[in-house]
Amino acid sequence: MTLVPIAILVLGLIAIAWFRAPLWLATALAAAVTVTTALWLPVAWPLDILFIAITAVLLFFTLTPLRRTLLSRPLFSWFKGVLPAMSATEKEALDAGTVWWDAELFSGKPDWKVLFDQDAPTLSAEERAFIDGPVEELCRMLDDWKINRELKDLPPEVWKFIREKRFLSMIIPKQYGGLEFTAQGNAAAVTKISTRSLTAAVSVMVPNSLGPGELLMHFGTEDQKDHYLPRLARGEEIPCFALTSPQAGSDAASMPDEGVVCKKTIDGKEVLGLRVTWDKRYITLAPVATVLGLAFKTRDPDGLLGDKEHLGISCALIPTSTPGVEIGNRHLPGGSLFMNGPTRGKDVFVPMDWLIGGQERIGQGWRMLMHCLAAGRAISLPAQGVAGGKACTAMTGAYARIRYQFKQPIGHFEGIEEPLARIGAEAYRMEAAHKLTLAALDAGHKPVVLSAILKAYLTEANRRVVNDAMDVHGGKAVVEGPGNYLSLGYQALPVSITVEGANILTRSMIVFGQGAIRCHPYLLKEMLAAQDNDLKAFDAALWGHVGFLISNAVRAPLLGLTGGRLSRSPVSGPTARYYRRVNRLSSAFTLTADLALLILGGKFKFAEKLSGRFADALAHLYMASSILRRYEDDGRPAEDLPLVKFAVEDSLHQVEEALHGVFRNFPISALGGVLRLVAFPWGRVHSVADDRTSHKIARLLLEKSATRERLIDGCFMSQEEDGTGIVLKAFDAVLKAEPAEHAIRNALKAVPSPSNVKALTRKAVEAGVITEEQAADLIRAQELSARVIAVDEFTPEELANSSEPQRPVLAEAS
Repeated sequence: MTLVPIAILVLGLIAIAWFRAPLWLATALAAAVTVTTALWLPVAWPLDILFIAITAVLLFFTLTPLRRTLLSRPLFSWFKGVLPAMSATEKEALDAGTVWWDAELFSGKPDWKVLFDQDAPTLSAEERAFIDGPVEELCRMLDDWKINRELKDLPPEVWKFIREKRFLSMIIPKQYGGLEFTAQGNAAAVTKISTRSLTAAVSVMVPNSLGPGELLMHFGTEDQKDHYLPRLARGEEIPCFALTSPQAGSDAASMPDEGVVCKKTIDGKEVLGLRVTWDKRYITLAPVATVLGLAFKTRDPDGLLGDKEHLGISCALIPTSTPGVEIGNRHLPGGSLFMNGPTRGKDVFVPMDWLIGGQERIGQGWRMLMHCLAAGRAISLPAQGVAGGKACTAMTGAYARIRYQFKQPIGHFEGIEEPLARIGAEAYRMEAAHKLTLAALDAGHKPVVLSAILKAYLTEANRRVVNDAMDVHGGKAVVEGPGNYLSLGYQALPVSITVEGANILTRSMIVFGQGAIRCHPYLLKEMLAAQDNDLKAFDAALWGHVGFLISNAVRAPLLGLTGGRLSRSPVSGPTARYYRRVNRLSSAFTLTADLALLILGGKFKFAEKLSGRFADALAHLYMASSILRRYEDDGRPAEDLPLVKFAVEDSLHQVEEALHGVFRNFPISALGGVLRLVAFPWGRVHSVADDRTSHKIARLLLEKSATRERLIDGCFMSQEEDGTGIVLKAFDAVLKAEPAEHAIRNALKAVPSPSNVKALTRKAVEAGVITEEQAADLIRAQELSARVIAVDEFTPEELANSSEPQRPVLAEAS
């Protein structure tokens, strides 16, 4: 009988921790068990003492004034002493943006209603018309070989078209003459252009991301908006924004560029302004810009504005015609020769009304930049990753069906099925995460952590996809020329991986470094309470944090033991188990992260390897969630299940591997081993998808399936006689001629090829195996296939007379 009250109390406390019920309920339960035991089991006095002690402890923590005075106050003093100082730039970065589904994943108990309350991604009719009209027309005007190897710039007629159709003003409000697209509309345009030409895409996306336009919209004065925004919308001004310096790359806040407050007499009037000196590089559109956005440190040594000398980072808009401004020289980014170059200036006078937001915004530049990056980082560069996935899916699936070796399409070989499956699954996952985040942006969220995840992990996924596509294409992708639609994109991969926060930095310092503070329900509250010297707020946050930790310490092993089956899935059917697995891994992730933060404290910011592994786990928890949401948004098409299975299982596997990496390198080794047993009592359980699944995906890409069409929707599909256009025509022709090919194989025991197709079809027609029409289809398919496998070649004279080949000639590969 003595075991009964013990079991009731233990199970009751576990249930309270599991459901995160309030502390007073645990106290009431303990008190009730104590009283009941004393009345029903009077001889069990040791048990009474134990229950009284438990009740007393719980009552102490329930009585907030007593707890705050006796325990929280000394802990508060200690916490303030060990809390590392937070720089102004770090605080501004933390203050930027909001949290959304990432906070749910960091809770250890994600509420799926939060995810499904978000509207499904969609484009407006106006945005769709722009994508189908001007964007389609722009893509038809682009010749990436000519742009990058001959002109080294967009042709004048393309620049004219971009300006006239207001591609540079997709984010500018209509009241100023812009298109005022949503984040989804902006990204859809960039994605489609990127599938045709990265040079054109970068030229379009930069004015629509972090730069003068966005900064003016959020922080500019009314006069600045009225002057610049209509001119930017009409393309009369070409903007650029200069942040990076030779000595300040990823650590942009350490820039040496400086503006000193001074006065200057202009037209007989004394004007207050700044004497600015800068040396910037890697600035997109700088060589052709008419207005220069500039970030620089601001100093007031003479006290013209007050008694503070160092005022922080400021942002200004400077006409490039201003005396002392240097632009024009170019850098040549590999594989994508968009306009990019340095800009310099020495002692350039900048009136106060050239500061974005005017004089009252002096020193607020870093906050402005972090505010814009919180959302903007999720749009343009991830769009290029999505574009890479779509283009490689379209082209590699088609090429693997067209290209024959050993008398069959190379896509039928298991060795090719593996990269094809990875390409399709990565494309599905990238677009799922991108569209979900864009929809959240359009709903008013500014998820800074998710934006960093998309920038880093989608550009890395694009690198993997392009590498796989290169491998499948073999020599076709290696030999440069107009017919090679992969080489330039392959060379340009490092651009998106490097800019807007290099991926190494983003993964190891930003995603979890900011995510741990922003997404954790209590950590930031504790830090702010310490900074504000608010004991009451600190007490509430601290003991909320303790309860949170206890809850996850209960949930993680129970979910681990049951494979997540104790948790709920918001849907039924074949994907329900994946929701439960996300729940299970979310709890394990949160418990592990909480303990690591507790042990390392302020030293965690230097534990970049651990931070990177936690970032991997958080990123793939988000991507797994987005895949599941996409499957629902698409109407749960059964034919897409292989993609869902492959992509989700890969993400869950990545989460598990990341956490095991944390356990092996935990600050306290023994505790790492305990955590591994708590979180994964049965060992590793999340493996990548099996060979049957990859086979199904590969076959879906080798035919004009509904799944393939959904994957490549939004990709420019050329109808011209260019590299991609010939592949797509050959793909259609090969599929159309497939019955005739099979008939000849069966009847004549021969495989049609470009060299024998005419003789074979003539013989097959005479034998009544195929019709004349089928013969014509098969001949056309083989002729187009020969053009697909051809590579470019150049005469010695062409190579000698030009630094780059000018007149390529297609020749069939031997």
